[in-house]
Amino acid sequence: MQIPGIALMRRHRVATTIAACALVTACVIPLGLASPSATLGIPAAIGVAVGTAAAILAGTLAGALVALCGAAVFVVFVSEFEAGGYAALAVWPALTLAVGVLVERSIRHRAALQQELEQANGRLRALLEAGIALNSGLELNGVLQGLVGAAAHLTGARYAALGLVATHGRSLEHFVHTGMDRAAAAAIGSPPAGKGVLGVLLEDPRPLRLADIRAHPAAVGFPPGHPPMTSFLGVPVLLRGTVYGNLYLADKQDAAGFTEEDEELVGLLATQAGVAIENARLYESSTRWLQQLESLNEVASGLTSELELERLLELIAGNLRELIDARLVAVMLPGPDGRLHVEAARGTGTERVLGIQLDRDRSKAGRVLARKRSERVDSVADDPEVDQEAGRRMGGQAAMFVPLLAGDRPIGVLACHEKVGADPAFSDDDLRLAEAFANRAAVAVDLSNRVAQDTLRSILEAQELERRRLALELHDETGQALTAILLGLGQFEARATSAERANLAAVRELVVDTLRDVRRLAVELRPKVLDDFGLNPAIERLATMLGEQSGIAVTFRSDLADRQRLPPEVETALYRIVQEAVTNVVKHARARKVTISLGRSNGTVVAAVEDDGRGFSPADVAPERLGLVGMRERVTLLGGRLTVRSSPGGGTSLRAEVPVA
Repeated sequence: MQIPGIALMRRHRVATTIAACALVTACVIPLGLASPSATLGIPAAIGVAVGTAAAILAGTLAGALVALCGAAVFVVFVSEFEAGGYAALAVWPALTLAVGVLVERSIRHRAALQQELEQANGRLRALLEAGIALNSGLELNGVLQGLVGAAAHLTGARYAALGLVATHGRSLEHFVHTGMDRAAAAAIGSPPAGKGVLGVLLEDPRPLRLADIRAHPAAVGFPPGHPPMTSFLGVPVLLRGTVYGNLYLADKQDAAGFTEEDEELVGLLATQAGVAIENARLYESSTRWLQQLESLNEVASGLTSELELERLLELIAGNLRELIDARLVAVMLPGPDGRLHVEAARGTGTERVLGIQLDRDRSKAGRVLARKRSERVDSVADDPEVDQEAGRRMGGQAAMFVPLLAGDRPIGVLACHEKVGADPAFSDDDLRLAEAFANRAAVAVDLSNRVAQDTLRSILEAQELERRRLALELHDETGQALTAILLGLGQFEARATSAERANLAAVRELVVDTLRDVRRLAVELRPKVLDDFGLNPAIERLATMLGEQSGIAVTFRSDLADRQRLPPEVETALYRIVQEAVTNVVKHARARKVTISLGRSNGTVVAAVEDDGRGFSPADVAPERLGLVGMRERVTLLGGRLTVRSSPGGGTSLRAEVPVA
């Protein structure tokens, strides 16, 4: 250890030499005079003074103290052994200087070791404190900010940053830094995504230490407004083989570059950081799941209280979009035509999505519905199962498809397109949350469908009961009353004059026409033959009446046995569908030929009506106008399918299929 006085002596060596010699001589000569041999003692004292001065000139305080302390011993030694005194006097200055230098070097080396030990202890203490602080924090952003601050403090870096690696591992999804004020950070703009030298650690997660970051082959330069940086140290944050992120340090202060010791310290800190980041993520994940479960319960309560299907589907799309932070969520349900229809959507581009129809065999949504298994698509353009036309209309790079399952029965698909944020891909957590939501939504949709079907079934049953009642009244009461009128007219005709007979004939004709209309109306309301003999005779009579009343050539074919009975609801539904179809032919088709057929096919009963009329374009004609909505509802209630094919000038073909055990 050097004191300021020694340093001053070194700067003024001549004055210091004279002062040192005078000081030491004044201290040592009295010892020489007091020695038994003053003749030799005085030169010995002078030699001691010279040696001590040399030690002082060398800047070694310890050497000077050694010389002073050894002077008395030397003088006594010379006095006792005069024969060798002059020889000892010759080597004393060099001996004194050597001993002093060795002692001083030993002291300095010990001081340096002590200083290095104190620095190492300080670093280890700081590392321990940083580790405790990191692992005691649970808020992720606070943990990351504390981590970069600790790394900068331990290594003396001017700048420090940490980037969390995205799920796919090819970019950075979160970036925190220290050493740069907000204005400078705002001037730079968007945080780095992991290109250039930063991308090297993403590709090869090993420590990277550079004397000049600009000289690295992967360097791409700094964006405008970025402060210049030279030395660089990058260390991956690893835990159990998983890369959580990378620590970046730049511009080591008071040194040319980062050392191997810095790399080891940051590596230890990065190991602790991996544990801290995992703990923070687990805490945030559990907190987020708790909030999401609360949201799911609230949503489930709202869904079960809503029975109108259209409103329910809108609630499903909107709530799921908020839960997973998606750009667009669409709800697809199978239509009567076998295709998937987008019934509701929420998010960006909703107006382009509503009304989209997808082939179940040629779309990702249809495949997911068939497989009954959720799937994530990180690149929509690269998935061969995705309907690219529909994908362009929905937009986005990534997607997620979740089936709605009522028990084991698929009833729809939730299509989620592109997550909001830097990374458009959905995570496994998003998928699990969407599946949990879909389970609740499927129950609500199934309940709504069941309520709607039960309501429709009740309405149709009530209609048929009322039709049957009215038909019976018309047939039994009104018909009998008109028949009685005809009998009464016959009695009047026998006693009437010729003029009265003419009037009575006109009344008879009117009553006969009315009776015919009443019977026709009774048959249309509910043909008694349908209840008494079944579907086959009822359709045959309907075909006969159509030919008689319209003049159209009607052909009826049936593979069903005349007395073969089907379930009452199936017979009623198929009869009403055929009845509505032939009514459309008479009103709109301008057909000359009509073919009505009944048969069985693969466990279903099929009713078909074909005509050679003018046809129509399904896109130009509202389904309500032709009664297609009612036909589809009847078929859907029985789990069947209705298919209508037509084109302008090409006639119309209608086919209803209903499963029968």
